[in-house]
Amino acid sequence: MIRARELTKKYGDKTAVDGLDFAVKPGLVTGFLGPNGAGKSTTMRMILGLDRPTSGAVTVNGVPHEDSVAPLREVGALLEAHAVHPGRSARNHLRWLAATNAIPDARVDEILAQVGLTEVADKRAGKFSLGMRQRLGIASALIGDPPVVILDEPVNGLDSEGIRWVRHLCRQLADEGRTVFVSSHLMTEMALMADHLLVIGQGRILADDPMTEFMAGHAPSYVRIRTRDRVQARAALTGVAAELTEGDDELRVSGLGAEAVGDLLFDAGVRVHELTAVQSSLEEAFMALTAESVEYRADTARPTSDLVAQGALR
Repeated sequence: MIRARELTKKYGDKTAVDGLDFAVKPGLVTGFLGPNGAGKSTTMRMILGLDRPTSGAVTVNGVPHEDSVAPLREVGALLEAHAVHPGRSARNHLRWLAATNAIPDARVDEILAQVGLTEVADKRAGKFSLGMRQRLGIASALIGDPPVVILDEPVNGLDSEGIRWVRHLCRQLADEGRTVFVSSHLMTEMALMADHLLVIGQGRILADDPMTEFMAGHAPSYVRIRTRDRVQARAALTGVAAELTEGDDELRVSGLGAEAVGDLLFDAGVRVHELTAVQSSLEEAFMALTAESVEYRADTARPTSDLVAQGALR
């Protein structure tokens, strides 16, 4: 288990991580989400002992990770897939990692097969594609068969088969009782993978909930209606629905189920072309929750041509 207590990191006047208090439990895939600049990488580095907290503390299975005698046997981590000497083969990279933690050499071939790199095991890592480097990074994280696994953006550069493999791998590791902590910007994958979500913004915790509770609280459901009889539809639903909003070609009703909406419209003689129960996505819930915490925001209101004309882009 990973346990953080009032974990804080400051760089001069800037507070990157501000009093985080959380626990990442075994047997679950915990998704770690936040906008760019939210403090995710800094938090992961402090868990691994690569950055020292300004105040507070974080432990892995009850002890600071930097105190571990054989760290690869305690925590496997992928923070940067490029952290491999380009002239070293995948096999030799894993062999020296194994040697530093008294891991049997036979484990190298076993893990190469697990991540699908057996056929290129003797190829120099500098010739690898991004996806192959990601697989090698995951192999490095798993070489010690650790009870705690931390993966930062593990599906970057992977194709559809590779993304699916990472999803199933994380699920398998959690089912084995390991602590799995995964950061990703791919919300569709996180929705399929994670059991629990830890969301931070501007260094503070915004949510720490099971996936089901997070979705129930931040991703409301609604009923989408498409009809040419909008006036009659609004009249039938006004005062009955909790909320009624109108888009370019649809009405959205919250607070009523699809069957209740359909009955009301039928009784009012409204012609309906579409009636769909919709659950907001994890991406929509995440965007709504973190809207005030985005540090780097593009100016989407101004067309690129205007920026070029004003000399902002050259």
